[in-house]
Amino acid sequence: MGRYVIRRLLQMIPVFFGATLLIFLMVNVMGDPVAGLCGDRQCDPATAAQLKKEFGLDKPVWQQYLTYMGNVFTGDFGTAFNGQAVTELMSNAFPVTIRLTIVAIVFEIVIGISLGVLTGLRRGRPVDTTVLLLTLVVLSVPTFVTALLAQLLLGVKWHWIDPAVSTAASFDELIVPGLVLASVSLAYVTRLTRTSIAENKRADYVRTAVAKGLPRRRVISRHLLRNSLIPVVTFIGADIGALMGGAIVTERIFNIHGVGYQLYQGIVRQNTQTVVGFVTILVLIFLLANLLVDLLYAVLDPRIRYA
Repeated sequence: MGRYVIRRLLQMIPVFFGATLLIFLMVNVMGDPVAGLCGDRQCDPATAAQLKKEFGLDKPVWQQYLTYMGNVFTGDFGTAFNGQAVTELMSNAFPVTIRLTIVAIVFEIVIGISLGVLTGLRRGRPVDTTVLLLTLVVLSVPTFVTALLAQLLLGVKWHWIDPAVSTAASFDELIVPGLVLASVSLAYVTRLTRTSIAENKRADYVRTAVAKGLPRRRVISRHLLRNSLIPVVTFIGADIGALMGGAIVTERIFNIHGVGYQLYQGIVRQNTQTVVGFVTILVLIFLLANLLVDLLYAVLDPRIRYA
């Protein structure tokens, strides 16, 4: 196991550099950041040259990337165009988005897996058909529509929640935004768990456990569920990074000042330092989440061993 973890960590190094280089190149072709600094009025040549020199934009792109990565390893993610350090923006944004992601993942695990097990064990029955139709509706409706409807009905019309989340962004305020953020993934988890349970229910090892006279609850929890959760864990692990990076719509609608909000501001203002800095951390989170998923395979299925 130890050698496997070391090998995976070494494999993550070229993936990390490749992903950050790709993001850096994509961000640098979005437009002229200096033009965004000057607003609607065009910068005079002297001011534009001074700004480019100040932010290192007068150097070739490859040199900018090497300088940026060198600073990253010292904990310096650069300075936003408003003069605020990117690390300061991260310290304010990431805790909020992490709380939002935790709420969303809890909904995926509790509701998604529970419904998937329920429908997988009762495949073809009315409850199965009902849940399948509901998940199909959720998958068909865009997230921004779900978020706006939740905000309008629960916040504006019925006054069950505040239409906008406060700057503190506590867990109780993030329940509805977290459910909205997790809605599509929750539907996928439900369908994936249902399919996996229905397939493994016919496996020989489940029939053997039933033939031995084991209690139904033990057959489901110890034999059927553990093996059926492997593809579900894979999806949820990959979804952690997707939820944190894809929360732009949810955070904008509910006025949550998290990672999605900062990424949106950075893209609109063509602030390369902010965008690349946040995406760099998201790449690391995604890689570590995938490593954790691979290690959980051995926990769920004892037959899996890493050399």
